[in-house]
Amino acid sequence: MTRFESQLHDLPPVGEVPPTMLAQVVRQERFGDPGEAFRVEQVPTPRVGPDEVLVAVMAAGINYNNVWAARGEPIDVIAVRERQGDTTGFHVGGSDASGVVWAVGSEVTDVAVGDEVLLHPGWWDRDDPWVRAGRDPMIAPSARIWGYETNHGAFGQFTIAQAHQCLPKPPQLTWEEAAAATLVGTTAYRMLLGWPGNVVAEGDVVLVWGGSGGVGSQAIQIAKHAGAIPVAVVSSPEKGAFCESLGAAGWIDRREFDHWGVPPHWTDGEGQKRWTAAARAFGKRIWEIVGERRNPAIVFEHPGEDTIPTSMFVCDAGGMVVICAGTTGYTAVSDLRYHWVRQKRLQGSHGTNDEQARGWRELLASGAIDATVGQVLPFEQIPLAHRQMADGTLPHGNTAILVGASAPGQGNRG
Repeated sequence: MTRFESQLHDLPPVGEVPPTMLAQVVRQERFGDPGEAFRVEQVPTPRVGPDEVLVAVMAAGINYNNVWAARGEPIDVIAVRERQGDTTGFHVGGSDASGVVWAVGSEVTDVAVGDEVLLHPGWWDRDDPWVRAGRDPMIAPSARIWGYETNHGAFGQFTIAQAHQCLPKPPQLTWEEAAAATLVGTTAYRMLLGWPGNVVAEGDVVLVWGGSGGVGSQAIQIAKHAGAIPVAVVSSPEKGAFCESLGAAGWIDRREFDHWGVPPHWTDGEGQKRWTAAARAFGKRIWEIVGERRNPAIVFEHPGEDTIPTSMFVCDAGGMVVICAGTTGYTAVSDLRYHWVRQKRLQGSHGTNDEQARGWRELLASGAIDATVGQVLPFEQIPLAHRQMADGTLPHGNTAILVGASAPGQGNRG
């Protein structure tokens, strides 16, 4: 056992809050390479507010949010919080966690010290007028992604979250299984089931970009569970086979096409012909997999800049392209002729509300979907995991990090 592991597991009795804790910390002077931005530091243990809980983190998950945080772009999350009054000067990230409730705020009534929980990443001000009006809290002005836009996330011995973020940990799951897919799973659930008028339904063709990754692997399973026909886009036959094991009807290797990025301007007739021919060839591959000429009712997007033009082109009339990120860039182009004439929807989707998080948790607890844990790493390798994510070299599925859990496969704190 390493020195860090020994300290991580040396917790006081449940309910006793130590003055300091270990955490993987990002500071502004280290912004850049995710492999260098994170450093283990001893920092003050955060204190709970009236509607908050302190959770001893047993395991955490890795997602792209904290690649961005480590780079300091597209926003400097530390500077943003400083303008809001945060004086810590650092960022402890991590938007997926499982653990044990260690302390609760004075107004918390439905979570107790000792509860084993997983945490969903939707955070908002309960007094926000939007929230108090009963509207979707993830669209509220105060909405944040916990562990990215808030501090003291999952990459520490203890994390602070709002009580409503706590979901009961399914007892049959290990700590890493409970933690690994929370953000990507709840994000995928909202994308596919959160937008009335374009909710995934039985028989729908669903095109899933990056099907072997964290959010894509969840999307394939959720779509399959709904009776839809998921088709994955991947970058290798190995990844394609993995997607088929999750329920994909088939897969497309994006390396076989070269029309990615901004298409030629509509005034460039010859360039438009070439691009359209390539996009049609891509769409034909979907038909071949499905076995008939059917376009996707939903296109599950997150690459963004490179793929949005094709996604909007192949989406069915009245269908939806739903996007939660822009991992290849943010300046996307769409030919509006296909958009308005075919009455397609381009829908942004971000985070999860409580109802959606509970819906995803029920699928996980029932065994309808799997957390698809691809690898489990120790706490010290959080920087490596984010570098792998940035480089696109993570194993299939989701990466989990052991924090307070001492070994893979532990189902509880013992």
